Amino acid sequence: MNKLLEISGLEVGYGGIHAVKGIDFHIGQGELVALIGSNGAGKTTTLKALAGLIAPAGGEIIYDGSVLNAVPAHQRVSMGIALVPEGRGVFARLTVAENLLMGAYSRCDQAQINEDLARMYALFPRLVERRDQLAGTLSGGEQQMLAMARALMSRPRLLMLDEPSMGLAPLMVKKIFETIREVAAQGMSILLVEQNARLALQVSSRSYVMEGGSIALSGVSADLLGSDAVQRAYLGA
Repeated sequence: MNKLLEISGLEVGYGGIHAVKGIDFHIGQGELVALIGSNGAGKTTTLKALAGLIAPAGGEIIYDGSVLNAVPAHQRVSMGIALVPEGRGVFARLTVAENLLMGAYSRCDQAQINEDLARMYALFPRLVERRDQLAGTLSGGEQQMLAMARALMSRPRLLMLDEPSMGLAPLMVKKIFETIREVAAQGMSILLVEQNARLALQVSSRSYVMEGGSIALSGVSADLLGSDAVQRAYLGA
């Protein structure tokens, strides 16, 4: 499998904290990879470094053969990298439709943008009913749908999801993960950071487990799901 993203010796620090300590991992073309671990393990910091929101202190981020370390965040979007942040980060005072168009801000292909809008409404039918509603008035689940759809409007090759199930009711979590599976089945590469380790391991093909800023375990998700160590630490067994 061709590697779309390769991380080598990545180190990230902020505010005197050495949050990510020389980690290595990769994501193949069309692969859904999970990054799990407890709070404070360095998962979100890793995503922010990949998105260009935090500068690495060391190591390399290689995307599609190019080193990204010095590439600003907005250029990474144009290169096909999209992040759905923890807490969703929708533009509360813009409508659903306006939020979706913001996801396509780097594009000029209006006809294709219109096609993608229709595709997002088909993927998330709830957004059709809410398209003229201010995003800040949506439920948490609806905001998560909007955040995912907004990211997909940039036509990414790599979609990064940070805690998509956080704060959502079980039925909404089920819907969100059904959509993640559907997007992955269409061939998109996905990096999933998720506190619900069981869900993450069930939906992904491979997984990495972070502890204290380092990769503690890695492997096929189904194998990790059956691991005694993973079950004791993350699955409540």
